[in-house]
Amino acid sequence: MTRLIDLWWRLIRFGFRLLYNELAFTYDLVSWIVSLGAWRCWQRSVLDYLPPAESGPILEVAHGTGNLHVDLKQSNYEVVGVDYSPYMGRITRRKLFKNKLSIWLTQGKGQALPFAGSTFSTVVCTFPTSFIFEQPTLNELYRVLQPEGRVVLVLSGVFKGRGPLKAFLTWLYRVTGQGASEEAAKQVLAAFEDSPFPVVKSHIVDCPRSQAYVIVLQK
Repeated sequence: MTRLIDLWWRLIRFGFRLLYNELAFTYDLVSWIVSLGAWRCWQRSVLDYLPPAESGPILEVAHGTGNLHVDLKQSNYEVVGVDYSPYMGRITRRKLFKNKLSIWLTQGKGQALPFAGSTFSTVVCTFPTSFIFEQPTLNELYRVLQPEGRVVLVLSGVFKGRGPLKAFLTWLYRVTGQGASEEAAKQVLAAFEDSPFPVVKSHIVDCPRSQAYVIVLQK
């Protein structure tokens, strides 16, 4: 039984690695399918918790395929992006170029951000993997934020209503650590208890047939 569980997690990690790298070109389609079309609404839920654009530059950590990055720039925010995957970087660059937007992207890890301290008014990150809970990452997010800055995270989405497909996808999110159940919410908040951020708040944002689970860390 232990070997089967270990194999299961290895397959999940391998699948995520492919999705964020060699298969990054499928990410938008896969995300749309597994969210039943709600993915973009889940992503854009960060916009409700951002300061005004004139407050200062924003850092998007793990920008992925760049959809939110484009949204932020089109909303007049000054945005810098960092992602460990060069595949995601290339996709995002193409989208920014297509929309005639400035390109400020770099490759790097959340655990070692290549930026000076107190640079950004806000850090945003949507649907990160487990790196976001690591102490080095949290320390880095705190370091690059300006005084009274904030981190806005979209950690997961949850479906409303019933149906076999929704039930299956909800189960899939839970077993892959992406679920937004009440128990998962408690575990997430507990993970931030030892973070350098003195204020941690959770929010639920309504989307079509679903809700997004948002965490705000205040410096």
